[in-house]
Amino acid sequence: MISIAENLKNVGQQINQAAQLANRQPEEITLLAVSKTRAADELRILYQEGQRHFGENYVQESLEKIAALADLQIDWHFIGPIQSNKTRAIAENFDWVHSVERLKIAQRLSEQRPRTLPPLNICLQVNISREASKSGCLPNEAEDLLKQIATLPHIRIRGLMAIPEATDDVIKQRAALKQMHTLFNRLQKQHPEMDTLSMGMSADMQIAIQEGATMVRIGTALFGPRRDLKT
Repeated sequence: MISIAENLKNVGQQINQAAQLANRQPEEITLLAVSKTRAADELRILYQEGQRHFGENYVQESLEKIAALADLQIDWHFIGPIQSNKTRAIAENFDWVHSVERLKIAQRLSEQRPRTLPPLNICLQVNISREASKSGCLPNEAEDLLKQIATLPHIRIRGLMAIPEATDDVIKQRAALKQMHTLFNRLQKQHPEMDTLSMGMSADMQIAIQEGATMVRIGTALFGPRRDLKT
């Protein structure tokens, strides 16, 4: 049975290969380990192998892991949908939030970010495939929303995040990722502090890197099939 430490090495090799195909440096791409439903001990193993960025979707589950792993210097990313009544816990315990899609949520995160902590790193989630079931602002809304968020204190705009429509059609898959990169490049001219394009998961990681992703969110390729735990 392949260990998660071996999986981490395999994913690293895939990132390197994809970067080389795109004439990019592997160091340009950050691996975010999507650790929802996984035990704290599993995260500790990956940390010991050099992994530092971990992404969580569920607030209560993540708070338990953050407490259990408080002795480690982990960068915690919240990547799930955000409910208004959860913003304080997110603002107080995470380093990054990838799923901001409304001004109200950004305002609450800014207000509730402890002044003793660095500004909260924010990625605006964009519904690039315009799926009714998906979270995220529409591509044409991103510019105005970023302008409003940029005025808020205690948060730092880092970039964009997207979850393109799942498809086996590589051409369609690549087109959505390319659209995100184009949008990112355009908005980066207005917000030079933006340095992160969070897109690509286990199934489309290599294409996402070829299309400009700077951060890929990988769960299944690291940990295996997701556990269906109540959170």
